[in-house]
Amino acid sequence: MGTVASLSSVTTKREFEGPGGVRLIADEDGPATGRPVVLLHGGGQTRHAWGTTLERLAAAGWHTFSVDLRGHGESDWDPEGNYGLETFRDDVVAVARSMDRPPVLVGASLGGISALAAIAETEPPNSIASALVLVDVAPRIEAVGVDRIKSFMTDRAESGFGSLDEVADAIHAYNPHRPRPSDLSGLRKNLRLRDDGRWVWHWDPRFLSQPGGSGDETRSLVEPERLEAAARRITVPTLLVRGRSSDLLSEEGARRLLELVPHAQFVDVAGAGHMVAGDRNDPFNDAVLAFLTSLPA
Repeated sequence: MGTVASLSSVTTKREFEGPGGVRLIADEDGPATGRPVVLLHGGGQTRHAWGTTLERLAAAGWHTFSVDLRGHGESDWDPEGNYGLETFRDDVVAVARSMDRPPVLVGASLGGISALAAIAETEPPNSIASALVLVDVAPRIEAVGVDRIKSFMTDRAESGFGSLDEVADAIHAYNPHRPRPSDLSGLRKNLRLRDDGRWVWHWDPRFLSQPGGSGDETRSLVEPERLEAAARRITVPTLLVRGRSSDLLSEEGARRLLELVPHAQFVDVAGAGHMVAGDRNDPFNDAVLAFLTSLPA
């Protein structure tokens, strides 16, 4: 497995090894002596989806890693095109076990359910992590939100975009409450330029073709009964952060998670949709840092 170096507090690129030898690329920041935190993005995103979260946590003294999930960003694509929950779960376990002590796992969407399964389904339960932050995901989510994500991800997934302006227009149409960026250079981190000059999303298209799959929060990945059983086993400190305008995690879905994990804290971020960290980065960072500060030494 990949090992954690203890050299600098400047953002550097790190490499972990998932099952099957798949390389998982991460950005690392913060003091090597700090307690570890691992950021796990949503499906179809990359490690750059967190805005300033990596830097904010590192500046507060946390040894922070933002990881590209298998098949996403600069991490290797799965050789068999296997993107089921077990695969992502086992990658999270591999990353967590490479740390010198159990990390806090912060997972958005796909990253969240992968972290939940990793903590609950690895024996002994709750041994691989010191705390859990779920970002706009829970065992029970809304079909309308899943379908909207599927539509966004499948639209031009193969044909791509002729320019970064086209990409910005597509993102703004999906997230109209978020201002359209005037500087498009940041989009390059989430896209790759094909040889034919078309921009395509920086993830393996086979991620969408799993049996029963529909993209980010696929019905093949989100198994309510399994994830509810996992949630019941969670004893580590837990925070649920919801985007108040989310069409994927409803108030009812959030309440159900809090029933399953009665010790969990809850923050509802106003003005944010499903992409909480991207929609309202500062309030999101404040909520996570407040939770981290409250953890026992």
